[in-house]
Amino acid sequence: MAGICFSSGALAQDVSWRPKLASLNAAQACDALNGLKIPASGIGLGTTGATIFSAELIRANARDNGNGEFCQVKGNIHPVTYNAPDIEFQANLPSNWNGKSLQLGGGGFNGRVVTGLGHYAKQPEAEPTPLARGYVTLGSDSGHKSRLPGFDGSFFLYEEALRNYGHEQIKKTHDVAMHLVQARYGTASQYNYIIGGSQGGHEAFDAVQRYPDDYHGAVAGYPAHNVVMLHLSANRYARALLANNGESWISPAKIESYVGAVYAACDDLDRAEDGIISNVKACLEATEDFRLTSSENPIRCDNGADTSDRCLSDAQIEALNILDTPYDLGFSVFADDELTSVFPKWTPFEGSTFMDGGSTNLGREVPQQALQYGPGDATPRYAIAQDLSLDTMNEFDPAQYAGRIGELVELISANSVNIDRFRDNGGKLIYFHGKVDDFIPVYSSIQYWERLQQRYDDEVLSDFVKFYTIPGMGHVTGVFNARLSSLDALEAWVERGEAPGELVASDANQATAGRTRPVCHYPEWPRYNGRGDINSAASFSCVE
Repeated sequence: MAGICFSSGALAQDVSWRPKLASLNAAQACDALNGLKIPASGIGLGTTGATIFSAELIRANARDNGNGEFCQVKGNIHPVTYNAPDIEFQANLPSNWNGKSLQLGGGGFNGRVVTGLGHYAKQPEAEPTPLARGYVTLGSDSGHKSRLPGFDGSFFLYEEALRNYGHEQIKKTHDVAMHLVQARYGTASQYNYIIGGSQGGHEAFDAVQRYPDDYHGAVAGYPAHNVVMLHLSANRYARALLANNGESWISPAKIESYVGAVYAACDDLDRAEDGIISNVKACLEATEDFRLTSSENPIRCDNGADTSDRCLSDAQIEALNILDTPYDLGFSVFADDELTSVFPKWTPFEGSTFMDGGSTNLGREVPQQALQYGPGDATPRYAIAQDLSLDTMNEFDPAQYAGRIGELVELISANSVNIDRFRDNGGKLIYFHGKVDDFIPVYSSIQYWERLQQRYDDEVLSDFVKFYTIPGMGHVTGVFNARLSSLDALEAWVERGEAPGELVASDANQATAGRTRPVCHYPEWPRYNGRGDINSAASFSCVE
């Protein structure tokens, strides 16, 4: 990385307020950070400064601490507007610092502080945490507190809170943490990384697209980067289940029967009967008749009526067909042609279990309990229409809010493929997505990859972006509950120039714990070689 300059932008300003603590012992240095005030001039985006309200040295032998000795620093970054919430953050400064930092992303609508004390997204549990490895770790609540579990979108009504959630909290938290690093160790961080999954993957994309001077590398897992379109697609998803006075909804018992039929048709198409559908193209062909509302469909109830838990009615088949179709907004609201107004389809005919995370994503008793109902209601209600009385499932028409949707795309989506500055700085991006993700469809990440291919030729793109898809992996769990050492791959690429090839993932599911599979560069997928241990990655080859 010689000759490549990264900076937070704020560090070049007057920092006479910043203490110099490198000569103190760990306890003294940590205690000295209590009450520290960082002025607004020390943060690269608009704030009224930050305050450290807690700095505590956690000893290596402290109860339940497996991270070694570190200074746990908590603080608030204060807003510009009077009614916006603080950004609450945490930074952990290890006594055995390795000279690097790792920012960790959140999930969903955020609203809870990312402490940085645990593993990064999809890291194998047996590995030491980044903090235990000597990383300074950092995270925040993204600038609001969630009042309820799930998708509490009330903070969208406050423009500064919305911008912080959208992307600004990433930069603000990073800048504050870099000041703490300089104060504690007397030197800047040599390498700055960010890793997250879902909304955290979105945040990693934001770091790459919006703040490329601050990060040497990023890992984005199953990113919610095109979040406005994702939530508009979720609104259509929920409506499809509510259609026909709720008769389109598919109960957990029906889902179990239907998913069993898909896997019976597709499991062995990759040469391995292992409960994982890897050959998706062949699966789509094998389930083609499942889309029909005629007698040729083997999963259809007689005459299309809802007569049994072992079949689907015509209304339920039509709901699946809607999920299998891209969502076209119908109008263009974007600032340039890099952004798209068509969100890709979901995966109902190629391996979705609709049980991602351990509970039915379509609702256990009524369609209003479906996972996609949450964001499909909250974002139109609070962020787009800003009308708490709006019936989002019957009265919401995106065309009436075209201007506002365009504004939101600029504020809270991370869908630009112009990442020239990140590339020119020598930055590296790894991103990956599970093929049976029921929260964010894999085709969202595939669409972004295809748009990157339109901007960069293959050789240039391969030099700084790697994209992987993982069969059987869901969003939270999946039939193959993948764990992979993505930080190791990123470190090797950034620090030693060793570009990642095929990776290896292990399964965290209890019943199949320890089995491994190769993680292939898209569009390749792992095919069983026909011999060898079916639970070993070595018995599979990546093929197109």
